[in-house]
Amino acid sequence: MADFDVILAGGGLSTGLMALKLREVRPELRVLVIERDAHLGGDHTWSFHGTDLAKDELAMIEPMIRSRWPAQDVRFPQLKRTLDTPYCTIVSNDFDRHVRGQLGQDALLLNAPIAEVATGSVVLEGGQKLTAPCVMDGRGWQKDTGRDLALAYQKFFGLEVELRDPHGLSRPIIMDATVEQTDGYRFIYCLPYTPTSLLIEDTYYSPSMDLDAERAAREIRSYAEQQGWKIENVGREEKGCLPIVLAGDASAFETNPGDAAPCGLRAGLFHPTTGYSLPDAVRVASHFARDFPRNTDELKARMTMLSETQWQKRKFYRLLNRLLFLGAEGNDKRKVMQRFYGMPQDLIERFYAGRSTQLDKLRILSGKPPIPIPTAMRAIPARAAWNFVRAQ
Repeated sequence: MADFDVILAGGGLSTGLMALKLREVRPELRVLVIERDAHLGGDHTWSFHGTDLAKDELAMIEPMIRSRWPAQDVRFPQLKRTLDTPYCTIVSNDFDRHVRGQLGQDALLLNAPIAEVATGSVVLEGGQKLTAPCVMDGRGWQKDTGRDLALAYQKFFGLEVELRDPHGLSRPIIMDATVEQTDGYRFIYCLPYTPTSLLIEDTYYSPSMDLDAERAAREIRSYAEQQGWKIENVGREEKGCLPIVLAGDASAFETNPGDAAPCGLRAGLFHPTTGYSLPDAVRVASHFARDFPRNTDELKARMTMLSETQWQKRKFYRLLNRLLFLGAEGNDKRKVMQRFYGMPQDLIERFYAGRSTQLDKLRILSGKPPIPIPTAMRAIPARAAWNFVRAQ
């Protein structure tokens, strides 16, 4: 007899939400989440727009939400705008607390680095082997994930700080692109948690994964000073790198016959332009939990079908990524984003939710673009993305 019915490798967003949903709708299943660290969720902040999820989907993560705001700001050299779109954020500490509380210790194995994940088992670094008929691998984006994709990156470094005096923000600044443009398209991201505390992130859309954390920290302190904010102390720091897909195909996420079923980023379930994975993680957990597959092979087949379907639906966003990275040079990238944020709010909301209509797509691509038409035409073919990546 197997040790468990379901083993979820990695205690990140996708596996944590799957475990929660299984506990809710399939409590008879013996589920185990294995995590290498002492806590779940790593050191991350997951944000999303209130229009990204349906009401029932939002209810699933409601207890984890740290902060929510009724609106959000963007800032560009020639555009400052408030969008009346709700914005929410989940911090890994709150994710860890809630998932632990709902699952209990019997469903968690922490401080357990994994040596091998296979179709029917997980082997820990100490040699212990745990078995289950259904195994999911949600250990996040790793070097071999999407190895046959042409990629750029959204990379960021953030400091959660306490200020001496109130910062005066009543809503997030999700994009302040008035800052100096270096290493691709750069902006500052601010989440005001209390009147005197906020998260400040230095963010880059770049062809390179490399991030100088020390420089980013200096840039954040410089930005705070320019805003008139005096940092008293730093509560925590975080950094990350999200994949931005330029070209490839869904087969890049296929696994070998003996591998576990991938989920989350490893299954290609994220927005191609933003790199955000939370809405997909919520939907996958809801979709699979009620009729959970009997074994890993069945789960892999269903996950592959879902990944391929989403890949086809999101090809427009990969085209936009090529136009941004290949077609826009220097400050033109900022002009592209500035033009986008001047469009109707409902179009912007559908874009972030990955539900752009044909009319939305036409509107985004039409009009007077910041990119010269000949340059844009050269960026459109997928092969141009491969040439771009190889040249970096």
